[in-house]
Parts: sequence; structure tokens; C-alpha cells
Amino acid sequence: MSISSVARDVRSGFITMLPIALAVVPFGLLLGSEAVRKGLTPAEIGLMSMIVFAGSAQFLTVSIWTHPAPWAAFALAAFLINLRHVLMSASLSPKLKAFRSSQKALVAFLLADEIWALSERRAAHHPLTPGFYFGTAVGFYLIWLAATVAGTFLGEALPAPETIGFDFVFAALFISLVTGFAKSWRAIPIILASLFASLLFKTLYGGTGFILAGGLAGIGAAALLPPEKKKTP
Repeated sequence: MSISSVARDVRSGFITMLPIALAVVPFGLLLGSEAVRKGLTPAEIGLMSMIVFAGSAQFLTVSIWTHPAPWAAFALAAFLINLRHVLMSASLSPKLKAFRSSQKALVAFLLADEIWALSERRAAHHPLTPGFYFGTAVGFYLIWLAATVAGTFLGEALPAPETIGFDFVFAALFISLVTGFAKSWRAIPIILASLFASLLFKTLYGGTGFILAGGLAGIGAAALLPPEKKKTP
């Protein structure tokens, strides 16, 4: 692959990612702001974003942060809330034929819900290339890192998201990502199965297990669908 084609894929991935990354910037700012309230320094929240790079796990960790830090509780919470990455990795793995083995480790580290969704959408129409994936993922990673650190300097000047109606932005973001997959009737039972399973789990048990429950229900629904008929030329 030529340098120009790689650069074109990187640019395409970055441009595709940019609107979604900008939509999560306010949440990065709020995470940094909340981290300061809990006694974390800009360097500490920056290091967390660099190493963990998982917004939901970071929000949960900061929300239960105490001194001394309950490291075992942090590890268990992050493990449970990020179990969905196993499902996302299994879904994305067959699309990584153009990736070298050394690149796949970085693919796993940079995997996030938004990155997975954009990569799957790309793979539905074009081969998923390293240029596109890393143009998407690295750009998103750097923007999230910058937003969380910037939030520590803004501190308590930031309002709570629910006071300005901003708490719905994450939900709206993922609704828009899901609708990108709804290209035929086959997506409807998968989406509905995931929706009802996650709502039922959340109602009965609470916690973050509803994420995994919804993912497993969606996989089950997809497995029960009749094979898609191939179009004849």
C-alpha cells in the first residue's frame, strides 16, 4: 500500500471520528472536573486516561474514589464494566486481515465503543485498513486525553450535566451509532433484543452488568436469524 493511500485512509478515519469525539469532549471535561473534586491532580487523571482509556470505567472509578484508594474495588469494577470489550473484539477480529500481529495489540488497547462502531460501519462497505482504524482511534484517544486533563483546570466552574440537559448526549450519541447499522430488517430484532435484555437486567439487578446482558442478547438474536440470502448478479 502506497504512502498516499495510507495517508488518505488516516485522514478519512480522523474526519469520520471528529464529530463523535467532539461530542464526548464535555464528558471528558466533566470527568476531569470531578477528579479534582475527589483530590486527583491533572497528572493523575491524565495518567488514568492514558492507561485506562475507557470513559465509563473512569467515571465509575472517580465516583467511588477515596483515600486510601480501594484498588481491588477499582479493578473489579473496571473488569465488569469492560467485559463488553470481549464481544466487540470478537466481532472486529475477522475484519483485521490487513493488520500485522504487532498492530493488533494496539488495536485492542485503543478499542472503545465509538471506535468499534465506526470500524464496523467502515468494514460493512470497505476493507478495514490500519490507516483508517488508527486515524480514528489515535485521534479519539488524544482528544479524550486532552479533554480530561483540561477538565481538571476548569474544576468546579463546570456545571453538572443534568442541570443543562447534557446528560442525554451520550445516549443520543449511541442512538446515532446504532442507527448506522440499521440497513435492513435484520437489525431490528437484534437491537430490540439488546434493548429489552439490558433494561430488564438494569431493573432487576442494577449495576453495570446490563451492558454485557444487552450484548449477549443481541448476539443470541443474531444467531437465531435465518441466513442472509446472497444477492445473485
